[in-house]
Amino acid sequence: MLTQADCLSLWETGRSLHPLDQGVLALRAAFPEVRESIADWPIGRRNRALARVRASLFGAPLRGWVQCNECGEALDFELDGGGLVEGETPGVDAAVTVAGASFRLPTSRDLAAIAAVQDSSEGARKLLGSCCVSGVQQREWSDTEVEAIGATMAAADPLAEVTLHFECPVCSATFDENLDLPAFLWAEMESAARRLLLQVHELATAYGWSETEILSLSSARRDAYLGMVRA
Repeated sequence: MLTQADCLSLWETGRSLHPLDQGVLALRAAFPEVRESIADWPIGRRNRALARVRASLFGAPLRGWVQCNECGEALDFELDGGGLVEGETPGVDAAVTVAGASFRLPTSRDLAAIAAVQDSSEGARKLLGSCCVSGVQQREWSDTEVEAIGATMAAADPLAEVTLHFECPVCSATFDENLDLPAFLWAEMESAARRLLLQVHELATAYGWSETEILSLSSARRDAYLGMVRA
């Protein structure tokens, strides 16, 4: 799994990438033994792996906040990430059959292909076209068919979307938000990298050590030196 120094290197390498690519980059670093293309994993498998990486770095609880859709109030949330790590996820060959056609489950590569599409209906149809492996790929799917295919895919890969439900205590609005695990993990890794850079700066200024020397210290020893510097 990743270390704090790995987070710093990943942040430097991937800071300008799209969140989808950042997620794949983090998984490649965390699981170097994997020979298959991580970008071709079903989204649920990717999300479970990201949850494992995140738990190893920051612990199981996921804490964050969202903005109320109605009044803009900041709403805190906490999610037990341990539930995201457990269980089985579909393999790369998993497929579903709906409306006379077979579809493989969406992957990071598929989501990247529609990332620039602004219209959600158009994006859903493009996604179905890229995932259709047998049947008529270029047909015009009706709204009912799109909904049915999406529901079947969601049932086959339930971790593909992590949906959080909110009720605003200020205006009483209720709404759902999807937890974007690649973006969530990357934001925490970026914060950790910036904290580590500040520690390196502080210890280098105090002792004249190089970045490599400071990063080679364990977290406990680095914290102990920082405590003495700040005393």
